[in-house]
Amino acid sequence: MAGVIRAKQLFVCSSILASNYNKVLVRLPRRSINVIAGNLNSSETKKKEKEKRRRRKEIEVARETAEAVLNKEKRRTRSSREYEIGDGGEVPSSHVPVMLGEVVDVFSSVRLRSFVDCTVGAAGHSSSIIQSHSELKNFVGMDVDPVARKLAHFHIDSLMHPTLKASIVLKNFKYIKSAIADTHPELLDVGVDGILMDLGMSSMQVNNPERGFSVLQEGPLDMRMDPQGSLTAEDIVNSWPESELGRVLRDYGEESNWHLLQNRIVKARLNGGLHSTGELVDLIRGMSPASRGGRQGWIKTATRVFQGLRIAVNDELKTLQNSLYSSFDVLSPGGRLAVISFHSLEDRVVKQTFLDILGFQREEVNGEVSVKPERQIEESIEKELKEKEGWIKQTVIGSKGVILTKRPITPSEEEERLNRRARSAKLRVIQKL
Repeated sequence: MAGVIRAKQLFVCSSILASNYNKVLVRLPRRSINVIAGNLNSSETKKKEKEKRRRRKEIEVARETAEAVLNKEKRRTRSSREYEIGDGGEVPSSHVPVMLGEVVDVFSSVRLRSFVDCTVGAAGHSSSIIQSHSELKNFVGMDVDPVARKLAHFHIDSLMHPTLKASIVLKNFKYIKSAIADTHPELLDVGVDGILMDLGMSSMQVNNPERGFSVLQEGPLDMRMDPQGSLTAEDIVNSWPESELGRVLRDYGEESNWHLLQNRIVKARLNGGLHSTGELVDLIRGMSPASRGGRQGWIKTATRVFQGLRIAVNDELKTLQNSLYSSFDVLSPGGRLAVISFHSLEDRVVKQTFLDILGFQREEVNGEVSVKPERQIEESIEKELKEKEGWIKQTVIGSKGVILTKRPITPSEEEERLNRRARSAKLRVIQKL
């Protein structure tokens, strides 16, 4: 009986408690309900805030990208010329000369009795120049690659005529004066009417894994443009002082993460070093975030590292600068030097060396180069050039010559679409007075 009474008491108590609990809940809306609802919806709120942050980030990136594109457009002149791919009208599987039509235009108004192609390669540009200038008497092609020289011989030989004297030499373009002296010595007195430098890497070189230039193919860490050269990328990676290795990655590769890369490469030396492109790429891939794969991650980093090593192996920037001075020296009055570069370091050297040749002082103003000439710009010369040749937009005139491309010419949209190698190309031209 006592147990039944006790059970009834507990039931009554629980009923009272339940009733009071419900009353409490009824009285909560103004304060506590918000807290309870906030706790229940906190995960949903966090998701919304995260989505807002993501959208804001996308807008910022889009704005920065648009500004970069606009700034790039301001600093260049995009070619409006119809894209030319050479004979046949179809894109061949072999090397396609970049900005072929634009190069032909540069020399179209010049009485081209002599021409030097400092990077003849498979003679894509040179073949078109020879076909476009029946008055051409003397041709010199230069290349450090024996395979390229053989291909150039094949194509140039098919274009020979009785009045054309052609020579193709296995030399770096820094030896342009000696190459001319050995083959056409009379040109040192009268000068050369046209000179071309295409600083891009040939597809023949990139696609050959034994040369070590490709990040996507296994091969030795070589990277010599001249197979007879003594220094290789393997030497730099495994033997150069740590500080020099870091300078190559930072200054030549333009790699922001250069210090970590430097440390990883030096650490790899303790385990025998790196001896193939695959081993170097694996090291780079191992330190790249897993969330950023492909071209947004390790491939971009590897491309910058390979660029830095290649520039160091071949001493490309100093060689380019010296060669530009030598090439301008051997130009005839009215002769033109055209240079196609493919990355910012090369283009900077070309731009600044052209200004130095003409005796200008350079000043950086908001990223743009302003120049102070030795003498007042002759507007009549500029006007005459623009009226004569439609591709000339802005010039810089000095006492020794005229820079015909104050802003570099870049490929047409069609060429960039059909030939991926052309996307970073910039054409600059200087004429001797």
